[in-house]
Amino acid sequence: MDRPTRFHRAFLAGIACAACCAVAALAASPAGAQGISDLESQIADARSQAGGLAADIDAKSAELAAAQAQAQAAAQREAELSVTLARGQERAAQLDAEVDATQAALAAARERLRRSLDALANRLVAMYKGGMPDETTLLLESDGFDDLATRTEYLKRIEDADSALAERVRSLRAEVAMRLDAVEAARAQQRAFNDEVAAARDQIASARAAAEQAADQLAAARAAQQEALVGLQSQVDGWTSEVQKLREAQQQEASAAAAQNEVAEWVNDGDWAIPENIVMCESGGSYDAVNSSSGAGGAYQILPSTWDLYGGSGDPEDGSQSEQDEIASQIWADSGGSAWVCAG
Repeated sequence: MDRPTRFHRAFLAGIACAACCAVAALAASPAGAQGISDLESQIADARSQAGGLAADIDAKSAELAAAQAQAQAAAQREAELSVTLARGQERAAQLDAEVDATQAALAAARERLRRSLDALANRLVAMYKGGMPDETTLLLESDGFDDLATRTEYLKRIEDADSALAERVRSLRAEVAMRLDAVEAARAQQRAFNDEVAAARDQIASARAAAEQAADQLAAARAAQQEALVGLQSQVDGWTSEVQKLREAQQQEASAAAAQNEVAEWVNDGDWAIPENIVMCESGGSYDAVNSSSGAGGAYQILPSTWDLYGGSGDPEDGSQSEQDEIASQIWADSGGSAWVCAG
């Protein structure tokens, strides 16, 4: 390696302290509290959990789609049954009206039969009181064959008319009663059908509500899982960023340590016993320099008392270069940069 110039050594000596500070700062970074391997393990666990959540979200999505389709189909069927029930209720109302009308007609027919029977009874009573002419009386009182035939025919017509009237009224009453039975049966059948439709509608409504509730629960569960997945991904991103920072810090620490070693090698390999930047700051590199205020002398600006303590002869500025270098080297070994103001 080429030997650095004095200027280069001064520059490198200046950054040596910065390198030391950088190494110390990196040593105090989060890398000491949590290693990269721990973070990578957490990242792997989180990714595994995220994969499971993603699979659960896909499953929940499929279940949600099925529940929503079931709820939609149930709602459509419920609407159809509601229309059918409305029509059935309308038909039942019509049948109720028809029953009422038929009951009124039956009551009227009964009243007509009652009047007809009353009329027939009254006629019979009248005949009983007035006496019903027999065949002998008709024969004796008639004025001839033609009169006899006429009277006989008249009596027969009266009897036939009374019987026919009563029979017609009975038939009408029976017909109306049959009609009433048929209408009431139709109404009962319609009501039973309406009850079945209403029960089916209520059942499908319950199924629709259950499907909607299941869909809501699935949607909420899926949303919670998606939120958890986002949180995991955020954690993974944060941990990944932290790992990257730690790796960069390690690289910087290694680079700073290498730079420090290289600078120290260059400085120690130079012309001075201590970093050249300190020498230049203290004396400008002059072995004859003297500080008039403190009395420090020589290239390393050693105080006379310190100079004497380390076995120097005479004043520091009068010592040879080798003697000044030797004593400065010993001071640096014992006290480091704290012995020099320019070392900070």
